[in-house]
Amino acid sequence: MSCNSKKRIMSGMRPTGKLHLGHYFGVLTNWRKLQSEYECFFSIADWHALTTKYNCTETLAQDVTDVALDWLGCGIDPEISTVYLQSLVPQTAELHLYLSMVTPQRWVERDPTLKDAAKMMKTGEENFGELPYGLMGYPVLMTADILSFNAELVPVGKDQVAHLEISRDIVRRFNNIYGSNFNEPQEKLTEIPLLKGLDGQKMGKSFENDIKIADTPEITEKKIMKAITDRSRIKRDDPGHPEQCEVAWDYWQIFGSESDKSEVEQLCRAGGIGCADCKRKLAARVNEKLAPIRAKREQYAKSPDIVRQIIHEGSKKAQAAAQVVLDEIKSAVRMYK
Repeated sequence: MSCNSKKRIMSGMRPTGKLHLGHYFGVLTNWRKLQSEYECFFSIADWHALTTKYNCTETLAQDVTDVALDWLGCGIDPEISTVYLQSLVPQTAELHLYLSMVTPQRWVERDPTLKDAAKMMKTGEENFGELPYGLMGYPVLMTADILSFNAELVPVGKDQVAHLEISRDIVRRFNNIYGSNFNEPQEKLTEIPLLKGLDGQKMGKSFENDIKIADTPEITEKKIMKAITDRSRIKRDDPGHPEQCEVAWDYWQIFGSESDKSEVEQLCRAGGIGCADCKRKLAARVNEKLAPIRAKREQYAKSPDIVRQIIHEGSKKAQAAAQVVLDEIKSAVRMYK
């Protein structure tokens, strides 16, 4: 076990492309805070990416790099957090095998993560047999990710608590069978703010309604100019209703200062500012807030060898920690030595 007195946290992301502001406000700002309070292991989960994109690997290596760049730009510090690549920690794959031996099939099939993946792949629950074997084992691999470090906590939003229940069930079953005492991972609840996409729906890469962390200021402004505002306003000088502004006003709550918000609200209600001008001012504030993040990201992007070194050194550290747990797992199972 770790001699570090801090509790361990494990979390990760699938590398499926550059990250957007939903990731930043919903996950990365929280990770940045947690890393100073806990012993953190953050996984770039490329095996998990293969569960649904096994036939689309042309950009996988670049996607891994992009996730690392976004994390580093947003303040994930490899000096205090272990940033690693899932496929470079083979101990997790071996642990997944042991856990798969004790996991009933019905547990896997009831997992909401798997049900969501089945919908994404347009395969109904009644046709689970059509899903790839690797995807069926997704909940078990997720448990192996966590148990590889015997992590006590996993940061999740309230809507994701159910996803963690199967991991607790699997670890509890393993402990009961083999008389071991590995941690049953608990949720570290986070109040994830819902940052709407530019169309008013949930922000997502596949919906093409997102602002990426790595977007240029010009692209950011162009995207924000498409954001939905107050549909009741017809002419520029019509009195506006910020509470009816579907996207832009919510963004002002995040990116604007108190004086910004007060000024924009007064001008809007008086018809003193049109929606287009309002969004231009908003784009300037968004770009201003993202400027240091993007500058740091670009600095790392110009030094690919350093990024590669960070990933490999973090993966070696993760391997060492995971090997300790794996040895204890094999001892509990009474494997031949």
